[in-house]
Amino acid sequence: MHPNPLYRTEDRAFCESLIDEIGFGMVFAATPDGPRVAHTPLLLAEGGPDEPWAVQFHLARNNALARHLDGETALIVVNGPDGYVSPRWYDNRDTVPTWDYIALELEGRVRRIADDALEAFLHAAILKHEGKLGGAPWVAEESSEKVWSGLFRGIVGFELEVLAMRPTLKLSQNKSADERARIAAGLEGAGQPVLADLVRGVAA
Repeated sequence: MHPNPLYRTEDRAFCESLIDEIGFGMVFAATPDGPRVAHTPLLLAEGGPDEPWAVQFHLARNNALARHLDGETALIVVNGPDGYVSPRWYDNRDTVPTWDYIALELEGRVRRIADDALEAFLHAAILKHEGKLGGAPWVAEESSEKVWSGLFRGIVGFELEVLAMRPTLKLSQNKSADERARIAAGLEGAGQPVLADLVRGVAA
């Protein structure tokens, strides 16, 4: 998390929407063999806004983290849009470049989930991501029993109970409204329209 409090938020709904929109992240944990990271799809676990929240994911059974996570503390990182910010967009060019970005760190306890919960996770993830593609979706039932059971033998499901949330929204909040407008235009011209809209949202 960025040390400047200007770039922080306590908006849990925003953090959940980031996970929901991106749906992919990194899981970090210490192991007896040293620190390890895994890249994995993420899905919010069911629960109300006032309840403790959790994030589910799965790993290959032979992943370096898989045999160490159950009962341990881990960190999930989700990266949002990011982009280089040029001093040419500032009032005073006698400065240095920077980087605008959105990132989310979630720290918590991990538990392994049962096979029925893992199956529910897989079906929910397939339904969600197939729905984003348009057209006739692929459905899990198109997999043969042999293929689907082979998948299950090769993966392990986990759930991280979120105990600490550390988001960073670094969107040029320290600049004037005119500068943010130029930064947003510059980012859009550089092929970063989503980040540009976020910078404009801060300026609004």
